[in-house]
Amino acid sequence: MSELNELGVPPQVTSFVAQFEAELADFDNPKQEWRRLFSELFGTFLLVTVAAGGGMMGQAFPGTISRTAAVVAPALMVMGVILFMGKVSGAHLNPAVSCAFAARRDFPWRRVPGYVVAQLAGATFAALLLHWLINVSAKYGSNYPASGYSASTAMGMEALLTLGLVSVILGTASGAQLIGVFGALGVGGYIALAGLWGSPISGASMNPARTFGPNLASGTWTDYWVYVVGPLLGAAIAVAFAYVLRGPGGGRAGSSAAQGDLFTTVEKPRQA
Repeated sequence: MSELNELGVPPQVTSFVAQFEAELADFDNPKQEWRRLFSELFGTFLLVTVAAGGGMMGQAFPGTISRTAAVVAPALMVMGVILFMGKVSGAHLNPAVSCAFAARRDFPWRRVPGYVVAQLAGATFAALLLHWLINVSAKYGSNYPASGYSASTAMGMEALLTLGLVSVILGTASGAQLIGVFGALGVGGYIALAGLWGSPISGASMNPARTFGPNLASGTWTDYWVYVVGPLLGAAIAVAFAYVLRGPGGGRAGSSAAQGDLFTTVEKPRQA
């Protein structure tokens, strides 16, 4: 504040800046929760814009979007979102990830409903915007079991892929293995890899919100349960495996990664 006073800034402005900085200094204050929720909404919006946009653009312009591009693009977007917003909300972008962090005791359960609503809203806004821009049904940007494969098989694939995804997320967020911004490379790399080999059967959603948005925008809910049960089941198994590998909780670093640590003191994980 002394620099502002020396520059002759009016006291009213100086007082406002001081108050604003004080609020940021206590980012964990419940009054600031809207920042985290907006981060989740915006991040999921960006993710679904790319993930659903690939299928919708491929329908509008046949032959222009390859399967490789369609599965790698969302991975790159997730990587970017983690890098530029991970410090704000933890960049979950996925109800299964929020539930996994909470079950791992790195994230308060009381925050999960708000995060999930924000993620579903961001996914829906993205699908509606894409439909308006491309003039193609959002169903082409959603995920469905492949022809010739049952819904239960697709659910099993989603559970398997999400097991790997959440294992990577929890592992890179643990106190013993926190690797900073390079965690984004691990998560993004896994999403691309999972999509390259697993998408033909189930679409490799691994995310209830990612499929929810296009389904709601198009009114098409074919086998949507697959993309809720599969990711949640895979996330639950990943939490159990993380306990076997590293014990309860990811430590203070895990809580910081899960909650975001911009201008805040994160809540300590509960002891077992």
